[in-house]
Amino acid sequence: MSGYLEHFGLNHAPFTKEIEDSDLWLPPSKQGVVDELVEAVEERASGCLVGDPGVGKTSVLRALRQRLPRAGFRLTYCHNVTLGRRDFYRHLCHALGISVASVSGSVFRGVTAYVEDQSRERVHPVFLLDEAQLLQQALLEHLHVLMNYEWDRRALLSVILVGLPELEDRLQMRRNRSLYSRLHCRLRIDSHTPEDTADYIQHRLRKAGVKNEVFTSDAVAMLHEAALGSLRDIDRVATDALRRGGRRKIRIVGRELVVRVFRDQEAIAED
Repeated sequence: MSGYLEHFGLNHAPFTKEIEDSDLWLPPSKQGVVDELVEAVEERASGCLVGDPGVGKTSVLRALRQRLPRAGFRLTYCHNVTLGRRDFYRHLCHALGISVASVSGSVFRGVTAYVEDQSRERVHPVFLLDEAQLLQQALLEHLHVLMNYEWDRRALLSVILVGLPELEDRLQMRRNRSLYSRLHCRLRIDSHTPEDTADYIQHRLRKAGVKNEVFTSDAVAMLHEAALGSLRDIDRVATDALRRGGRRKIRIVGRELVVRVFRDQEAIAED
């Protein structure tokens, strides 16, 4: 066990991303986003989810995975979206376990045949395309074709595009209106509040086996301010502060130590 874990009485690293879906932390505002996504997918709709880095988009997707009945839905997560159209569909075929020829028409037909087969089995496929702001324009203009079945009469597939706020800007461009008009569920995740940050830190420490105070309230406020509400940045700064606190035999991490960690990390980033 690492020295700082033993020093603070932690069973494991509290701010690791290696956590089970059941242990995910979601404030009420994010739970509402999950509820809307679940409702949209259950209604066979498609949508988009945007938000700044670190605000919890992936956590929302994991919560969606946990909520949907496995018997009626199959989620496929794809984050390698910078490929051209043919290679993207080939990558999607691989993720779906489909073996097809590598020519453009074959890989696309392979995906659509898979969707139609799932429908006959009464399973609704859901494609989650992460980092979608990086999608090549040619693919963005073609995705609406993937969502068109039986003369655009049946919704056999849900596509959820997830990305940074610039994704929404791209979708609103005139050339992408065929796709955007099919995304009926349009959601945005806001940054966390100071209260969210405090609750998140306490939640992660409690899951790691500690219920007593580890960070002072001033330290928590500084963590929120320094990270601008980004959970990813909170994880990084808080972990470094715990490591330094453990080496110095500090029982409770205060604001001064968090400030020092943040400044040192900023200096490294600038170099």
